[in-house]
Amino acid sequence: MNTDPLIYKRVQRLMGNRFELSVVGTDAAWANDCLDKAVAEISRIEQLLTTYSEDSHTNRINASAGLRPEPVDQEVVALIERALRLSALTQGAFDITYGSIDKRFWNFDTAMTSLPDPKTARRMVRLINYQNVVLDAVQQTVFLKEKGMRIGFGGIGKGYAAEQAKRVLRDLGVTSGIVNAAGDLTTWGTQPNGKPWTIGIADPNQTNQQAFSYLEISDMAVATSGNYEKYALIDGKRYSHTIDPKTGYPVSGIKSVTIIAPNAELADALATPVMVMGVRVGLNLINQMRHIACIIIDDTDKLHTSANIRLVAPATV
Repeated sequence: MNTDPLIYKRVQRLMGNRFELSVVGTDAAWANDCLDKAVAEISRIEQLLTTYSEDSHTNRINASAGLRPEPVDQEVVALIERALRLSALTQGAFDITYGSIDKRFWNFDTAMTSLPDPKTARRMVRLINYQNVVLDAVQQTVFLKEKGMRIGFGGIGKGYAAEQAKRVLRDLGVTSGIVNAAGDLTTWGTQPNGKPWTIGIADPNQTNQQAFSYLEISDMAVATSGNYEKYALIDGKRYSHTIDPKTGYPVSGIKSVTIIAPNAELADALATPVMVMGVRVGLNLINQMRHIACIIIDDTDKLHTSANIRLVAPATV
């Protein structure tokens, strides 16, 4: 029987994304059982938050918009409450009511050859307003004030699921591992050799997602948002799939934002608003937050970092 710790992995498509779960252990059967339970937890969260199932909490809330408060699980109320706090913190740059944007205007594929006119874009964002989400923690209800409003958890859901999977694994006795939710990842413990986990930060100019830098982390999370995975090329200009909730237009000026934070939900939720806010305002926000760090690559490939990061240039041979 093997007594040396090994890394056991599971790669699975969940929540419409590639999840990779890694646990350190000495028993393959035990490790795989733990991974099964973590995958089941992510699937459970997917059923709660998906927009592809009519009876999901998200779709029930959206169907009741402007009509009545919708009763939901306490877990969903708590997640929305945290999302609304982040909206206030980022002055609306993060907003779960982005779901009201008509996807016909923003499909971000090769068929998209022109931008919608500014008037149409402004009309589209009329319903985006996190302040019109009413929570009742006692009754456990969510009410969207305006008809046609829609919430979505695309900016926070993967990070939340990663943290919940990590919680399940730790409760099962897994002392070291990584849950990687399509680039939003959370780590704990160490590699089998006792060293911290090494995480690559994707180079936005490399189509093969080659890393331009590496971080050694443990008990921390990393999330990256970028314009290199999903975008539209119109008249030679690249438009990110990240929409500014105030204008209805794609953001520009930044190629990628990497957030390092204590948990994946927070890292996931901060990456998008920093892209929306831009380099100066985004870094100013991060510099005011404790235990959060940020790396930004702008459209001219210039590197910007929060005050608590010191990047060392790789040694030249």
